[in-house]
Amino acid sequence: MRNLIVNADDLGWTDGVNRGIAEAHRKGLVTSTSLLANGRAFESAVQVAAANPELGVGVHLNLSDGAPTAHSSKVSSLLDSHGELHDGPEGLLLNIAGRNLKLEEVEREWDAQIQKVIRAGIEPSHLDGHKHVHMLPGLYDITLRLAKKFAIRAIRISHEESTLRSALSAGKPQKGGLVLRQGVQARGLKLLARDAREMADRAGMSTADYFCGIAQTGALTREGVERFLEVLPEGTTELMCHPGYADDELSKTATRLQASRQKELEILIDPSIRKIVARRGIRLISYRLMTVVA
Repeated sequence: MRNLIVNADDLGWTDGVNRGIAEAHRKGLVTSTSLLANGRAFESAVQVAAANPELGVGVHLNLSDGAPTAHSSKVSSLLDSHGELHDGPEGLLLNIAGRNLKLEEVEREWDAQIQKVIRAGIEPSHLDGHKHVHMLPGLYDITLRLAKKFAIRAIRISHEESTLRSALSAGKPQKGGLVLRQGVQARGLKLLARDAREMADRAGMSTADYFCGIAQTGALTREGVERFLEVLPEGTTELMCHPGYADDELSKTATRLQASRQKELEILIDPSIRKIVARRGIRLISYRLMTVVA
């Protein structure tokens, strides 16, 4: 059996991103999404979740963008001079290596993010990290601990499978330097969290067997998705994506993923893509369904 979770990251970023994710779910391949508790469009994201009960909704643990969810005085070491979360994976890794990151504040902030999602009436299907920061040393332990605390039964393992990465890169070359750099980052994540799957198993967490989408973030092609589907292995695979509408609101936010979001939306709702899924007998599921089956 070939199971596929198509997870749209960044629900809650803007209303346009929310609308794009909802459309990609209703008309296309998206089965799952990850919600930013501190996103500027959190309320409309909650409405999307309520209107689409078959859409699995996880929590997109965030240390890089926006205001904190916990009281700022409780997580001050995570904030910049404007009182916002700001550290990307590289900065966080350096602070971890230098023992300058207060892990108790990370846990406090992520705990608050999960609680906010639950208070909104959403039962989280899984946990993952904005920019994959949940995979960093020390932070992964926190993620597992919080999953257990809130009875969340699944977690993303951001270990990109090389064969699937190669397939997803098919098509007209786009942003070659970006794809190469992101491919290096994907390999780095594997090295940093070599034991992540074993740790999840010991903690009783469900995980997908395979994961893909890091190297092609912002550079997805229809040809690549077609090839990816043709070589999809037996078991459960997660494909990460970032659909949305590239509107004026999005252009005013600090994300490099602009026009690419609308391009991904077009790919994900393309009828020819759905035909490949049907022909190959691929079962579209969410993390929620995966844990029920497990």
